[in-house]
Amino acid sequence: MAEIPQKFYGLASLGLGLFALIATFTNAGGYAFISGPIALLFALLSLLIFKYGYWVVPFITRGLRVVEVREGGYEIPPAQDVVLKEVGGVYYASMFLLVKIFESTTEKGDDEQRVYTQYFERAISGIKSVVKFSMMVYVKDLAKYRENIETRRMEAQLRLQREMDKPEPDPLRIDRYEREKSMWDAQLSRLAGGVKPMGSMCYLMTTSSGITKDSATAAVKAQAAELRTLVSNALNVEVVPLVGEEMKQCFEWEYFIPPTARMLDEQVGL
Repeated sequence: MAEIPQKFYGLASLGLGLFALIATFTNAGGYAFISGPIALLFALLSLLIFKYGYWVVPFITRGLRVVEVREGGYEIPPAQDVVLKEVGGVYYASMFLLVKIFESTTEKGDDEQRVYTQYFERAISGIKSVVKFSMMVYVKDLAKYRENIETRRMEAQLRLQREMDKPEPDPLRIDRYEREKSMWDAQLSRLAGGVKPMGSMCYLMTTSSGITKDSATAAVKAQAAELRTLVSNALNVEVVPLVGEEMKQCFEWEYFIPPTARMLDEQVGL
């Protein structure tokens, strides 16, 4: 089956909602008491798809058992969490993981940079499989970037405050939120000092194989879980498995990357 864009689900849901809304006002068939709630349901569903499609669409495709087959023999199963391909009777499965980096090495001292490099080497040495580290960098628009940073700083401060207000706060989460807030503070200070903002997008790709689709998928998921633990602990970063449109976006970046900073911002919502 050909790829079905995320917008298709959103527009289809919106169209069904409008149809039900028209039926409500025209009282078609005397079922206005049913079409009204249906219109509201599809309207809410369309909003969810447009805003949280990366989570909603995989849920829909999993329920409908929709399989995307792309050019080159690549296949995306209903869960939309892996990319599959069959080569010579062997199935290969790949997963993508987003790396959220809260600290910049350029802001560290010489000793801290040396220690960070050692941690990175330690993470690499602990990985038993082949892993692809991908990073895209570019110069950001200053005005828009400053506004975005100020918003994220307030969000980080709110998460930190909520965690600290809990009866039994998690020390690891507090440390992570404090580092995130410190990162945004440091970036705002750098902007005030005249430094041009640099944006980055980092993700990992790992692949495993099996004699069936299920065995290859199970193997790569176990591999990705191990990779996630190793990298997050060694580099003190957050590693998140990607699904849906976000995963497919990384897959497409294996062929072409966004030619402009604006296009990258639009694709990842930075």
